[in-house]
Amino acid sequence: MAKDVGEAPRTPPPPPPAAEEVFEDLLPLAERFVELLADTGVSHGLIGPREVDRLWERHVLNCAVVAEFIPEDAEVVDVGSGAGLPGLALAIARPDVTMHLVEPMARRTDWLSLAAEDLGLPHVHVHRGRAEEVDLQGDVVTARAVSKLSTLGRWMAPLARDGAVMLALKGASAEDELARDRQATMRAGWRDLEVVHAGVGLLDPVTTVIRGVRAPDRRPATGRRARRR
Repeated sequence: MAKDVGEAPRTPPPPPPAAEEVFEDLLPLAERFVELLADTGVSHGLIGPREVDRLWERHVLNCAVVAEFIPEDAEVVDVGSGAGLPGLALAIARPDVTMHLVEPMARRTDWLSLAAEDLGLPHVHVHRGRAEEVDLQGDVVTARAVSKLSTLGRWMAPLARDGAVMLALKGASAEDELARDRQATMRAGWRDLEVVHAGVGLLDPVTTVIRGVRAPDRRPATGRRARRR
């Protein structure tokens, strides 16, 4: 991937022991992803320069461990992919899934497409547009640091098949956010909402996720919803 002229490459830290456990024989691919984040990810404004030293623990591993909640051979829609977190990290850890990266900004989708090509990830598909604009549905819908849960639930619901799983990566205040937004998120079409943790025994802190299940849509299917079905 070409980088902006005048931008010096950043040197990322070596992978911590947990990285080998998470990525196993795909660790070299994860290392290449971290290199891209530290270099063109920074020069394109997707990652802050101060984040380079903590790319593994704070970003890539924080996202990749969520793979434990994704069923085998699932179709995954990642909302607001940005720098490929969690989408590309999950696609590396789980080559069995089909990954759709949804991002409205052209600068970011261009970078995501180049990164997926550089990493050799044919199961990754990049879509430019807002969540409410793309015509997709998956078995799992993910997002990280995109919006508050009540808003995110509305954006993610049309992208989820009946029974699909929502995985919203959150911080330490996830319990409070879920308590505040539970009713609004349920009205958006989600049930069985709970806070779960990924990377237990591997990461400190662990990754906190709000998980939910897409309730069946009882409305008559018309227009785009009909085509999806």
